[in-house]
Amino acid sequence: MTEVRPERLQAHAPEVSAAKARRWGSFYFMEHMLRGMRAYLVTIVVTSVGNPLLYLFSMGVGLATIVDRSQSAHFGGIGYLAFAAPALLVSSAVMTCANEMMFPVMDGFKWRRIYYGPHVTPLVPGQLATGHVMAVSVRLLVQCTVFFLIMLAFRATTSPTAWLLIPVGVLAGMAFGAPLMAYAASIQKENFQFSMIQRFVIMPLFLFSGTFYPLEAMPSAMQWIGWISPLWHGNQLGRLVSIGVSEPAWLVAIHVAYLAILVVLGIVLARRSYTRRMDA
Repeated sequence: MTEVRPERLQAHAPEVSAAKARRWGSFYFMEHMLRGMRAYLVTIVVTSVGNPLLYLFSMGVGLATIVDRSQSAHFGGIGYLAFAAPALLVSSAVMTCANEMMFPVMDGFKWRRIYYGPHVTPLVPGQLATGHVMAVSVRLLVQCTVFFLIMLAFRATTSPTAWLLIPVGVLAGMAFGAPLMAYAASIQKENFQFSMIQRFVIMPLFLFSGTFYPLEAMPSAMQWIGWISPLWHGNQLGRLVSIGVSEPAWLVAIHVAYLAILVVLGIVLARRSYTRRMDA
């Protein structure tokens, strides 16, 4: 028999494993979430590749060719495909993040209760919340990268700073998703609330946040929708790095700060909701 060295036994001692879990618990749960996403990997691949292909093909070959026929319809001398593509990337990230922060969160607490298994280990609820956020961020990073590469294939951007669309998409997605996660963790029953959010919050923001046309083209009484929408702030940052839309420095700072504040606030509230719910 092979003799097991005492130092190897010590490395796997319960107190050592517990200390590692307390230190790296968020990363452990992130890994668990990413492995769980393999169950719908085909859906992730199809949406990550299919959506940008359909969006950009319809814009580049369809709508953009009609819009671009009229010189007056050009957006500051920029073709419509180049104008819409960054916003479509950001919108795709926001919608994906919203989906990952609603039903999967409720699933973790109520249906399959996947949060409670790790909770009997040294992992604390706040680590579960953070790990969930990290896993979704990884998915958004991959999705935005694929979308950006397809944009390059369609020549929807040629700016040397266009790669910054990837972190902008992740930031905008989490700015919407993190507060939504905190809300999902605070309710006991779904009662079609998530469907209502998709129909009456996400979809209106998609239509009225300057995705397909400048916010200034909307009636002034409705422009406030864009001002409070993470999607509009993300769209403006996306166009800034992709096509060089002119924005004053103070407004760029507001875009970034607004999105960052929503992300931080959402994560803090989510951690509190997880702790309150699981330690009750």
